[in-house]
Amino acid sequence: MAIKFQYNKTSLNNLGKQLKVRQNALPTLQNKESALRMEVRKAKEYSDKLALDLEAGLRSYDYLAALWNEFEPGLISIKDVELVTVKVAGVKTPALKDITYEIAPFNAFTKPAWFADGVAILKELSRLGIESEVYKEKTRILEFQRKKTTQKVNLYEKVQIPGYKEAIRKIKRYMEDEENLSKASSKIVKSRHAAEEEEEETV
Repeated sequence: MAIKFQYNKTSLNNLGKQLKVRQNALPTLQNKESALRMEVRKAKEYSDKLALDLEAGLRSYDYLAALWNEFEPGLISIKDVELVTVKVAGVKTPALKDITYEIAPFNAFTKPAWFADGVAILKELSRLGIESEVYKEKTRILEFQRKKTTQKVNLYEKVQIPGYKEAIRKIKRYMEDEENLSKASSKIVKSRHAAEEEEEETV
């Protein structure tokens, strides 16, 4: 990224301010990046754990496979999934608050005794599945923000801060050269003037 500047004091002051802004912001961005990196790892680990718990849960009920054939598919359904927004390292992410189930009425006397347990099992398994999906989305959002923050850190650290420093150095060098030239030329003018005065005196 080429930094536009002019060889004058105003440009020098502006670049100095821009440099200071980036130097002050960099530590905050670096802290945010490392916090997001940690939160991404935590969210991914928890999402994987929930997926494994769901798998283990499904396997643990394999012995009931024959009984599930008697279970009525429409007996339990999900009516609503309530999500809330939680800020993690300054980033808005979803979190599961509640799941509302709709359970169709059934006659406990005519239906098998395990129907009530079946409803509880399905509630638990669906909660694991939904929460795992929410954590996957949370991980995706956090990872996206982490990448954006990393890009900004790299931009400041590797491009803009060195770029501003270089531009400031060039302006300072130019201004010093101008000052030296000005001093040198005024010396030449003075010595010429003195030489002319001497000539006039000798005539």
